[in-house]
Amino acid sequence: MADEVAAAVAVPPTADAPVLPAPAPASTGRTPRGARFAGAVGEAVVERPAREAGAAGAGDVAEVGRTVDLLARLRSEGRSGEAHALLTEVASWEPARFPLLVERLHVAGLDADWQTLLWEAASLPAGRLVAAADALVAAGRAEDGQHMLRQGIARPPGEVGDAVLGLAAEGRHREVRVLLDAYVRARTPEEAARSAEPDPRRLVPLLLEAARGVSDECSWDLVHALRVAGFAA
Repeated sequence: MADEVAAAVAVPPTADAPVLPAPAPASTGRTPRGARFAGAVGEAVVERPAREAGAAGAGDVAEVGRTVDLLARLRSEGRSGEAHALLTEVASWEPARFPLLVERLHVAGLDADWQTLLWEAASLPAGRLVAAADALVAAGRAEDGQHMLRQGIARPPGEVGDAVLGLAAEGRHREVRVLLDAYVRARTPEEAARSAEPDPRRLVPLLLEAARGVSDECSWDLVHALRVAGFAA
C-alpha cells in the first residue's frame, strides 16, 4: 500500500511560531497551486496509490488530533492565512484520514474548515479523489463523498478526459466508472461530449456506458451532444 504520510505536525512551544506539516514529496502527484486544477492533466498517471478506505491506524488518529488542535488555535488567534496553508497541506493526506478529519473538525466547531478542505481536496489527481470519496462513503459520509466528487469534476472537460485516460491506462477501471458516473450526472451533455476530445475512440464508449447507467434520457442527450460535436456515437 501507499507510503505513510510525511512527518507529524508538532504543536509549537509558543503561539508565534506554528509548525505546519511538511510539504508532501513531489512524487505524490499533487503540488499546492494558486489556480485550481492548473497542471492537473498529467497528475493521474504519476500519482502514488492511495491506501484503502478502512486502513487508518493509531498514528493517523494522533496526527489528525494534533493537526485539528493546531488549526483551532490558529483560528482562535485570527491567523487565517496560516490556517488556510495548513488546510492546503492536509488536503494531500492519505484518503483514509478524511473520515477522521471530518469527525474531529466537527467536534472542534470547525465545520467551515471542513468545507474548505473538501474544496481543496477536489483538486487531487483523479484516482486519489475517488479514493478519498470512497473513504468518506465507507465511513457513512456519503453526502461528503459525493460533494467531493462533484467539485472534483468541475475541472475543464479536456482535463477530465485526460484524467480518465490516465486511470484507464493504469487499469483502474472502477475509478473510471465512479468518476464518469459523477461527471455525466453533474455536467451538461455538451460538457460531457467535449471531454471526449483527447481521444474520442477510447472516451466516447466510456462516456456512453456511464450515461446509460444513469438513465435513458441521459444517454440520449449525450448521444445527441456527441454527434453535434462531431464524434460518432
